[in-house]
Amino acid sequence: MSRLFSPLTIKIISLKNRLVVSPMCQYSAEDGFANDWHLVHLGSRAVGGAALVIQEATAVSPEGRISYGDLGIWKDEHIEKLKQITAFIHQNGSVAGIQLAHAGRKASHEIPWKGGAQIMEGPQSWPTVSASAVVFTDGETVPHELSTEEIKGVVSDFKSAVLRALKAGYKVVEIHAAHGYLVHQFLSPFSNQRTDEYGGSFENRIRFLTEILDGVKEVWPPDLPLFVRISATDWKEGGWNIEESVKLAAHLRENGVDLIDTSTGGNITGVKISLTPGYQVPFAARIKQEAGIMTGAVGLINTAQQAEDILSNGEADLILMARQMLRDPYFPMHAARELGEDIQWPSQYERAKPK
Repeated sequence: MSRLFSPLTIKIISLKNRLVVSPMCQYSAEDGFANDWHLVHLGSRAVGGAALVIQEATAVSPEGRISYGDLGIWKDEHIEKLKQITAFIHQNGSVAGIQLAHAGRKASHEIPWKGGAQIMEGPQSWPTVSASAVVFTDGETVPHELSTEEIKGVVSDFKSAVLRALKAGYKVVEIHAAHGYLVHQFLSPFSNQRTDEYGGSFENRIRFLTEILDGVKEVWPPDLPLFVRISATDWKEGGWNIEESVKLAAHLRENGVDLIDTSTGGNITGVKISLTPGYQVPFAARIKQEAGIMTGAVGLINTAQQAEDILSNGEADLILMARQMLRDPYFPMHAARELGEDIQWPSQYERAKPK
């Protein structure tokens, strides 16, 4: 059997293969509510054969949204449609996961196909917050520096969101600590200039994430998987780096996290990144090897053989695909054929399966 189509068990959850639909914002919600677009988008990837489908960055509070089009899970009314989505995913042999997020200073933006700029005023805008009063890019509104009491409020928002995620039927929760969003803003010295217990030293800068996870573990069943997505480097000297990522990953492993979803960047502008195929894989490999924790590799992984090689080389445990899954919702079916694997297709599609 190929590595890509070998099963993986994480706690009580069994994944039928190593292909994961990476969380991708659709910017298609209203007031945080999921709709039929999300049902079809996520459901079709389950039909296509991915083992795990992780829902886009879902805001734990209204002000935690990147844009007014983001999904949310800050109120009980959001649960009903999400339950329909998770039920469909599970009925089709995949596992439903959710990424929980707060955008911090990168909030209150227009949706991408309308320019993506920060919305400064009007009904679709709101004040932004961060670890420190430091803008992401010139011309944007200076974010409000969260007080210690406000930090506790955000931690509580994550905890409440996890409870709703459980009620909605998700079997995997991922905390978004990457891409320059709020948790990453606390981790990186570029955005965290605090002098209290949340700033300065490595231990202080990871405190916010640690407190979020402490709250999560109070309500998330210990036998269900818990992931954290990080940006392994800011790609600039003086910022968050791979050495700190390895150290953080080891700390998270000791505190109940099962897998590090390993991405990079997003917290500062003007950095040059060589976007070659699999350019982030070495970071996943180093974290896996040095921190002794499972990792997911993501970033310009587009072919079955590339994914197979990453796993065979011991560089990661899961392969997360984003744009490739947008191009081809049935990539797992096509990848299986390429690697000589005979996987089960949905009964409704069997008559189209190549012999």
